[in-house]
Amino acid sequence: MDYRCYACLTKSFVKLLEEHEKDLSKREDMIKDFLGFLASAPEGLIAPEVARMNQYKMKEILNVQDPYKNIKYISNKNLLDRYSYFEKIVENSNNSFDTAIRLAIAGNIIDYAANPDFNLEQTIEDVLVDEFGINDSILLKEKIEKANKVLYLADNAGEIVMDKLFLQTIKHPNIIYVVREAPVINDVTLEDVKQTGIDKYCSVIKNGYDAPSTIINKASKEFLDHYKDADVIISKGQGNYEGLLDVKDDRIFFLMMIKCEMVAERLNTKKGSFVVCRNK
Repeated sequence: MDYRCYACLTKSFVKLLEEHEKDLSKREDMIKDFLGFLASAPEGLIAPEVARMNQYKMKEILNVQDPYKNIKYISNKNLLDRYSYFEKIVENSNNSFDTAIRLAIAGNIIDYAANPDFNLEQTIEDVLVDEFGINDSILLKEKIEKANKVLYLADNAGEIVMDKLFLQTIKHPNIIYVVREAPVINDVTLEDVKQTGIDKYCSVIKNGYDAPSTIINKASKEFLDHYKDADVIISKGQGNYEGLLDVKDDRIFFLMMIKCEMVAERLNTKKGSFVVCRNK
């Protein structure tokens, strides 16, 4: 947990507060309540664990069980409505794997916690032409082609539609797509799977925990069984990265857009860059 994480968490709460509480007179007390809670968070927790606690506090203050429910539905719908357009981009490209993985990473910009003011259209334009900050995609392609089982750790709603396009492109017969146990921020759950139909191209399981990440020592037995058996593990987004960054496992490939200086420094690249990075 870096000191800069607190600013990010506060920003996401303010965004929700403005959406869910129209009474301006109540907002000051709500933000004071939230900041007091954040300041009292136990030391030694990683960022996703604090974000999990943060979500429970948000729900309590706002009196909303799933504050991102509508945002998630709209994010999925907007990209599903354009799915055939994205399919054509992949079909007409010289390298379908490279193009599909770029679009999958572009979907990672859809983040209402770390980056609520994202520009998806600009990100799609950029990802198709930019040089990646780290690019182990050729190695990832080779590993996928040889793998008996691929474990794919999902991240955000909306982004799941681009994941679907990537899975449709690689056509692997044994992909296990992993979603969160319960709603947290705008992360993918079974509800998003049903809306997008991604399960046409994979099997789907829950990871057993409701943090916006994959935390191995909190995961379910079902998840751990698949984790142990997987030949390749694709980890989407910063949340999963933060939960796995100290796990020494070279089967893991991180696919994401770098949204904060902390992660940029850790990977020795720039904020805003795209990466396909093998864990080392």
